[in-house]
Amino acid sequence: MKGNAMKTTKLLAAVLVSAFVLPAFAQSTPNLDKREDRQQGRIAQGIESGQLTAKEASHLEAREAKLANDEAAAKADGKVTRKERRKLQREANRDSAAIHRQKHDKQTR
Repeated sequence: MKGNAMKTTKLLAAVLVSAFVLPAFAQSTPNLDKREDRQQGRIAQGIESGQLTAKEASHLEAREAKLANDEAAAKADGKVTRKERRKLQREANRDSAAIHRQKHDKQTR
């Protein structure tokens, strides 16, 4: 009896760990999360410095929100595939280029 109880406890512990820890790793997109934070900072800096107009900032924020929504959709099934990661990275690349273009155009606040 004692041996079976111990095996059951270990099995239960393994199931709990896999239920909570493994999905977190499967869904994890730490590089994209860091990148989104940096891009938000670039937008905020552009607003503060006057490099971005209110309309430009609004447009860039909408792009960032779409990226966040697309990331959430990719994570919804518990696994972000290689194809989904590439799509998210391409979208982040385009957003980054848009931030650069808007910050360095002739329009100012």
